[in-house]
Amino acid sequence: MSEIKPICLRLLARREHSQKELMNKLLMKGYERTDIQMVIDQLGMQNLQCDNRFAESYARTRFYKGFGLLKVRYELQQRGIGDFDLQTVLNENFGDEQCLIKEVYRKKYPLNFQLSLKEQLKRQRFLQSRGFSFNVIQQFFRQLTLNAG
Repeated sequence: MSEIKPICLRLLARREHSQKELMNKLLMKGYERTDIQMVIDQLGMQNLQCDNRFAESYARTRFYKGFGLLKVRYELQQRGIGDFDLQTVLNENFGDEQCLIKEVYRKKYPLNFQLSLKEQLKRQRFLQSRGFSFNVIQQFFRQLTLNAG
C-alpha cells in the first residue's frame, strides 16, 4: 500500500484524474481495490484529488476544443463523474451552447446562408458528432436562416 500513494501523486502531478481513472490505472498494475480506495480517500481528504476539480478542468478543455454538452457529459460519465453542473462551466467560458456551436461552426465552415439540403445535413451531422443536441443544432440553423433574410 505504501507504493500506491507515490504512483497516485505522480499521476496527479501530470494532470487531474478522477477517482475512477486512478482506480483503473492502479488495478491494471495489480494493486488491491481496497488498498487503492484507502489511498484515494486520503488524497481526497488532503485535497490532492478532487472529482469536481477534475470535471471542471476536463469540461473546460473539451469545450475549448469545440465539443458540445452531450459529448462532454458522456465522456465525464465514462470517467466516473455522474452528477456535475456542466452548464455553469459552459456559461462561464462561452456564455451558452449557442455561442459555442456558432464558434465551432465558424471554424469549420464559412457562414453561407444558401445551403443545399444535402450540405445542410452534412453540416448538421458534423455538429452532432461534436456532441451538440438536435435541438441546439436546429435552433442554430434557424438563426442562420433568419440572418440570411
